[in-house]
Amino acid sequence: MAGKSNYSGGSAKGYVIVIALIVLIAAGAGAWHYWKAGGMKAGADSSQRKAAQKLEEVKTVSTPKDSYDLIVAGTDPEGVAAAVSAARNGQKTLLVDGKDREILGGLMTLGWLNSLDMNYEPDKSVLHKREMLNKGIFAEWYGKIEGDSFDVVTAANAFNSLVAAEKNIDVLLKVKSMEPITSPSGTVSKITGMKLTLADGSVKTVQTKALIDATQDADIAAAAGVPYTTGREDLGDKKARMAVTLVFRLKNVTPDVWEKVRKRLEGDNDAGTGANEMSAWGYKDMKDYPAVNKDRVRMRGLNIGRQNNDTMLINALQIFGIDGTDPKSREEAFKLGKDELPNIVKYMNEKYPEFAGIALDDTAPELYVRETRHIQGEYRLSIIDVLENRDQWDRIGFGSYPVDIQRMSPADNGAVITVPQQYAVPFRSIVPLKVDGLLVVGRAASFDSLPHGTARVIPVGMAAAEAAGAAAKIAEDSGSTFRQMSANKEAISKLQDTLNKQGMVLKPFSIKAQPFMEHKAYEGLKVAVTLGLATGGYDNNFALDSKSNQQRLVNLLLGMRKFKPEAMAGNPGEALAKGTDPKTLPVTLDQAAHMIALLLKVETSPEQALQTLQSKGFLAAATLDGIANKQELTNGDTYMLMKDVYNALKSAK
Repeated sequence: MAGKSNYSGGSAKGYVIVIALIVLIAAGAGAWHYWKAGGMKAGADSSQRKAAQKLEEVKTVSTPKDSYDLIVAGTDPEGVAAAVSAARNGQKTLLVDGKDREILGGLMTLGWLNSLDMNYEPDKSVLHKREMLNKGIFAEWYGKIEGDSFDVVTAANAFNSLVAAEKNIDVLLKVKSMEPITSPSGTVSKITGMKLTLADGSVKTVQTKALIDATQDADIAAAAGVPYTTGREDLGDKKARMAVTLVFRLKNVTPDVWEKVRKRLEGDNDAGTGANEMSAWGYKDMKDYPAVNKDRVRMRGLNIGRQNNDTMLINALQIFGIDGTDPKSREEAFKLGKDELPNIVKYMNEKYPEFAGIALDDTAPELYVRETRHIQGEYRLSIIDVLENRDQWDRIGFGSYPVDIQRMSPADNGAVITVPQQYAVPFRSIVPLKVDGLLVVGRAASFDSLPHGTARVIPVGMAAAEAAGAAAKIAEDSGSTFRQMSANKEAISKLQDTLNKQGMVLKPFSIKAQPFMEHKAYEGLKVAVTLGLATGGYDNNFALDSKSNQQRLVNLLLGMRKFKPEAMAGNPGEALAKGTDPKTLPVTLDQAAHMIALLLKVETSPEQALQTLQSKGFLAAATLDGIANKQELTNGDTYMLMKDVYNALKSAK
């Protein structure tokens, strides 16, 4: 799905992620193709083209019943999984959508994001045959489509077939508005129903025992009073969020054209490019496309998903400065994209012989928005959970997709923070604070913004949604709230047993520590990663033993400012000697201390900075003793210094 940084230039803000370790992915076709590179294919060639299907009509009710055991709001893949899971557990379920949709599948079928970011078990064999991490309802749906790229009509029909098979589900589409109804319940509020404005303008109040918010942006949770952060707010920048994408469709993609595409990409020696029967990933030099609106639009390498009617869908057009929760901002994104597309297609016609005869056919009915709200739940998945491949006692799903941070501005190139082998998503992360009777699934669940880069993908979202649907029945039978259930090991064990019987495989796991975790500078690395200031790329190489330089350390220290800006208001760049290129100069321990003192506005001389910082508790003796070469600090050394400052400020009142 995917579906990443926003800082450049010489200002303090500009240094936040402009660091030497960043692994750029702008030239690539996107992180989902990582799994198809080299030995990581893991089923990538299993895609098979099918005969074009006729779009099936979704049967909806004209008026919902007065009450249901469960309401699922949102018909994206997560909403379908939640409703089907609940229905199979005997819950009378209303699956309702407040967008002007006629089919199920949302982002996959109306946003035309027709290539999946797959999650596989850690590689345990030399043959690289790896199992999908999340089976269950996701695997059922996946078995009905073409493969990791699919025809959107096939996908819509597959979603519809899952829902239509369940007699306990009523589907209600084209609702004009959905509003949660809550009542006070001690220190929290409790969901009791929804107020629905139907397509004909009439208002219907529907009572429910529980509600699952499967909207992309946690719209229902936000309206009910659930606390949340927006974009990179947890990293100090509320307005920073990943680019949105307008997927577009090209026609005249005959079998001959597709064979030429495959020949080009399969013949490329770059492991990050390739093609199969339904997917193509590459054309990395599309990043050089000269945008007409260069301040708002940029292209990246092409993610191509073939359709069954001689067309193909392209996920590559990134649009910046869009608030996905604002309808007017979304409209602006469509206009920006549609204005740019004729030039993009002309560029493709002229640059690539195989695309000489293709033409723009249409754009997706819905926008692909990667990031808006991140709710606050009983537990918030952290980047360290992902970095360390942590299991969770209340696991309801697993992830292994790269932490893919897409661009946030045209000047940014995005980054891959790390590639986990396997981490668990806890039930607590779909239980929101302050509101009972509610679960939130999908990309807006309780994930910090960095781990959101991996946990936002569809297989993870559908796994959590399947768990949410099953949990509704368990909570009702036990007479407990979801919050009570999230703290009850017996209830969670019952949920996991239920999900395993439904085809999920939720076994405890333990993964050996990665080499970087055993490095002496690992505690410093964790701080740098938490602040979004260190990236390991696709090979998890954080270059801890590589030499740092003066400019890099200044950038890192300015990047720390977002943590506590009032305590780090100084300018460490004042320590740089004029007339030099600080990127080429090693940084000494004394220079590093001077830079830190300037950042903290600690009054001291360059010569006394180290001693002063140590006496004030900003630097620890153990850290200083661990630096082998005090005349040439490594990246690991600088992270350890940052760790000391971070911990000192964190503990300060």
